Amino acid sequence: MKMPSASAHAAVTQSGTWVSYAGTARIVLALVLVAAAVGVAYAGARLRLPFRPSQPGRNAKIFILVTWVLTIVAFLVCLTIYAKQARQEHLLHAVPANNVAPVTAICVVAIFFAVLLIGRSQSQGVMLASAAIAALAAPMIFEFPFDLIVMARTYPAISPDPALYRALFFAPLFLVEATTLSLLTFSPMVKVSRTALFSFALMLAVFAAWALTGFAYPSSPVPLTFNALSKILAFVAALCLFLPQRAQAGTPDPATGPSAALAYTDRQPGSDAHAPAIAAER
Repeated sequence: MKMPSASAHAAVTQSGTWVSYAGTARIVLALVLVAAAVGVAYAGARLRLPFRPSQPGRNAKIFILVTWVLTIVAFLVCLTIYAKQARQEHLLHAVPANNVAPVTAICVVAIFFAVLLIGRSQSQGVMLASAAIAALAAPMIFEFPFDLIVMARTYPAISPDPALYRALFFAPLFLVEATTLSLLTFSPMVKVSRTALFSFALMLAVFAAWALTGFAYPSSPVPLTFNALSKILAFVAALCLFLPQRAQAGTPDPATGPSAALAYTDRQPGSDAHAPAIAAER
């Protein structure tokens, strides 16, 4: 009797779309993610005041939007080629259930309306555009590091050149993610703050804990919990970018200009601005 091949056995026992980490590989991955989380948290601790990314000019915005659309088209074309080759190799099986999709959908709707509420003092155009950008960019905060982790372990491997077909799938996908994140610079509401960096660091820490368990596909409770929690933290980090930032007590906001700073100085009891008045009284 003919025994089933190892590849056929793997196809039967494999669940999900990537192979889990095991042994030394999962320890190394966890250490790398911990180091990244510590680095981001340290950057957050060193950040004294939120800063606003430079907004691109009109021509730069057009260039970014055109590039964004072209990367999406390129990804769809490459995805079609990838799926066609997988079908020819009889590797295109039923797509496993995506148990985290409801969490993602709820978070997208929630951040859209949250940014609408936060931006109600802005013009209607800015408010709507910022809410749409938040809903688009928030999932990419999760997806970009996530795809880096699973890229080399996607399943099944597509013959005759698995590395080539992985690059065909992930190269345009990374471009889509990067250009989508660049849309954040369009919104005047966006500021990088400590809370945003700390939330992102916490997401990486959850990734590290997930890595210790093998970073398995979320088909069982433990990886499903890690996946959902890290995705929620990614949306929290995105929302923190849009939160209004309060100036520190007793410190003028540099954005209000020199006149506000001068007024602040005039209010200080021991400032030189009071000297003429004191001299007149004498």
